[in-house]
Amino acid sequence: MSKTQPSDASGPTESGPHAPPDGSAGPSSVTQPGTQSGSGTIPAQPTGAPPVDLSVIVPAYNEENRLAPSLEAIRTHLDTLTTGPGRRVRWELIVVDDGSTDATAEVIDKAAATEARIRLLRTPANRGKGHAVRTGVLASRGRRVLVTDADLATPIEDLDLLQHRLDEGATAAVGSRALPGSRIAVRQHALRELLGGAGARLIRAAAVPGIRDTQCGFKLFDGDKVRAAFTRSRLDGWSYDVEILRHFHERGWPVAEVPVRWAHQPGSKVRPLAYPTVLADLVRLRWRAVRPVQIIVPALYLFFAFVLYGGLWGNLGSGYLADSGSDQTQWEWFFAVTADNVANLHNPFFTDLQNFPLGVNLMANTTMLGLSAPLAPVTLAFGAHVTWAIVLTGGLAATAIAWYWLIAKRFVRSRWAAALGGAFCAFAPPMISHGNAHPNFIVFFMFPLIIDRLLRLCEGKRTTRDGVILGLFLTYQIFLGEEALLLAVCGLVLFAVGYAIASPDVAKAVARPLLRGLGIAALVCLPLLIYPLSWQFFGAQSYHSVLHGQVGNHPMALLEFATRSMAGDEKVAASLSLNRTEENAFFGWPLVALTVALVVHLRNQPRVLALGGTALGAVVLSLGQNIPLLGTDRTLPGPWRVLAQMPLFESVIESRVAMVAVPAIGILLALGCDRLAVTRLRSERETSHRLLGWAALAVALLPLVPTPYRTVERAPTPAFLADGTWRTYVRPGHSLVPVPVPSPSDTAALHWQVDADLGFAFPGGYFNGPWGPDRIGIYGPEPRATSELLRKIRETGRIPALGARERRDFRVDLGFWRADALVLAPQDNVLPLRTAVTRLTGEEPKRIGDTWVWDVRDDR
Repeated sequence: MSKTQPSDASGPTESGPHAPPDGSAGPSSVTQPGTQSGSGTIPAQPTGAPPVDLSVIVPAYNEENRLAPSLEAIRTHLDTLTTGPGRRVRWELIVVDDGSTDATAEVIDKAAATEARIRLLRTPANRGKGHAVRTGVLASRGRRVLVTDADLATPIEDLDLLQHRLDEGATAAVGSRALPGSRIAVRQHALRELLGGAGARLIRAAAVPGIRDTQCGFKLFDGDKVRAAFTRSRLDGWSYDVEILRHFHERGWPVAEVPVRWAHQPGSKVRPLAYPTVLADLVRLRWRAVRPVQIIVPALYLFFAFVLYGGLWGNLGSGYLADSGSDQTQWEWFFAVTADNVANLHNPFFTDLQNFPLGVNLMANTTMLGLSAPLAPVTLAFGAHVTWAIVLTGGLAATAIAWYWLIAKRFVRSRWAAALGGAFCAFAPPMISHGNAHPNFIVFFMFPLIIDRLLRLCEGKRTTRDGVILGLFLTYQIFLGEEALLLAVCGLVLFAVGYAIASPDVAKAVARPLLRGLGIAALVCLPLLIYPLSWQFFGAQSYHSVLHGQVGNHPMALLEFATRSMAGDEKVAASLSLNRTEENAFFGWPLVALTVALVVHLRNQPRVLALGGTALGAVVLSLGQNIPLLGTDRTLPGPWRVLAQMPLFESVIESRVAMVAVPAIGILLALGCDRLAVTRLRSERETSHRLLGWAALAVALLPLVPTPYRTVERAPTPAFLADGTWRTYVRPGHSLVPVPVPSPSDTAALHWQVDADLGFAFPGGYFNGPWGPDRIGIYGPEPRATSELLRKIRETGRIPALGARERRDFRVDLGFWRADALVLAPQDNVLPLRTAVTRLTGEEPKRIGDTWVWDVRDDR
């Protein structure tokens, strides 16, 4: 009978006929004091024991019924292995009894009694498969270590397949049931296969990219490397495979996946609770793998975004971004109406709450269904003003995080260099300008993901999969912002052309997989977008284009500073831009100079030349169709003339093309910062150059640091509307008409409607819709006689002559609008407006609180 040696309370004991009572070293000596790991004390390799070629580790828990034939099969096969002519493989077989409550240990002892190379390690209690494997691996001495399950679901003969891959240079070879060539003799239950497949995809995405099957219990490792990995391991359960393979992945040790034979064996120890346990382990793995900088940088981005919108968050509900014009009200209305459509299962692409009874084509407006629909529960629970604040704040932070991720992954080694690049991509002056009112031009977190997928396509490894994912990404971006996507495509084309010129051989090599992937992406997009885009371009209240006129950037706008930049001058910025939400350049002359210097300094890199060409091409296009010659009243024809008449481009505000330069400059800044951060200093001259570089970065970027957005108090909703009194005046299917009729410059009624839970419809409003027989896109509704009359009275304070024609037009318009009531709330020129409407209706209004109401129902 074998003699069992005592060990640490949390560690294993070893037994076998080869364990001498005096503890002397031998081929299978008693385990010496162990190595500390995350799960307790693990035995070290036997002192003085010679190394072996192969260690086989078999974890066992309550395996008395099937372990004996497995051990015999393993021993028989190992005895046939050779390392060359006349030399057999030196092997050891370590079986770890993980606190079994049956006769597993006796089965192992019986096998060890006839074979000195079989070693038994025991743990006093069941700690989990990961703990058992760790125990065996850290006690092993083999140049290579095989881990196999006690049931031999994969036959031991397939070891030769794994050995071959290590001979080719891999440091680990994992048996796989998911590769072509794998042979599954007996399958698991369908539900277990489904859960296992889902788990494998999750593991691949979260921890071990490229490995389709991490859970097959048949793996061969380089001995020294796997022992180093298990020394650092912490997981005791089923996820230990993932942790070890993750360790190999992080260190760049090549892992090969090998198709093997496999047959499900009855008596599996995997219980339903194992699946959520594995999920929890994945979370632990990812959390432990996170570096402090990976938490600090996103936290800083979010904190800075909150600082910028501090006035909005500090006064939710009544706070209004001072420079947003009418846009904040419009966007809150978009969020509210989308939430209402989602809650009531209405058509998400249309509503008649504005522009009643014609309605509004929501797909043809910037409703950002990609966010407004998922955030519908937030809107319904807390209000559209909260959604507005979340989208702005979260949009800027998410955009910065996404660019940080891409730059760190694809361009630089220094995380802090990537952080600088990501910050510029999200908080550059053009982005901050649109942050006043245009979330569709600051929520750019999809673009880094799209670019990364394009770069994957260029690698040509998984073209079909990457093409499908790219198609899904592009589809989602359509529901975030189509104009932004169009500009991004322009930037990518500029980059591709620049790269092809700088490195034509690389461009030729990547063209085929890239074009194939783009074709697959198009096939994915088409069925998903055919209905929404058909509604946008051909559905109710669709239009062909929105003509903005020529609004290119002034050349000096590239060199000056924006209103919200620390060095900005409001008057200078106003003289060079359309308004404060369209300051689309304003990079400042120091940054322009630094960008040129970076391109010149790093010109040996094709990507730098392509990025510089992208930035230059974008700013030149943004100058518009006619580029002013500084110091003269003459202009030069700009390249935008080529695009201005093309479909889709005719609706673009060309000054916005300068935004394409933002990520190009951001990546260039990251590359420059990375060069400064990681270059080793060899002389005083190099030290001075580095100091000069950091100084140049500071001079270029500090003047561009944005200042917080100004907020003002929004006028409250009239009590007549807020408390629901309006319900006694307006019937279903009819409208309430604010005086004057809502327009892009007078959007208070949109806010009233939101506060009234979208209970009534009104004519007019702020949206893009068709005008005239050619259905040209305009802002707001087609003008009608009454709406134009009331608008002029509001603007001038003068009442024109009101004769029979005006009264007839008034009655026609009320009939067209199906009006039940006219409402005049406190505002400028209330008296002339009240007088004019009273003359047109022929009735005195009723004063309800601070609101004048005319009941114009035709069945009173």
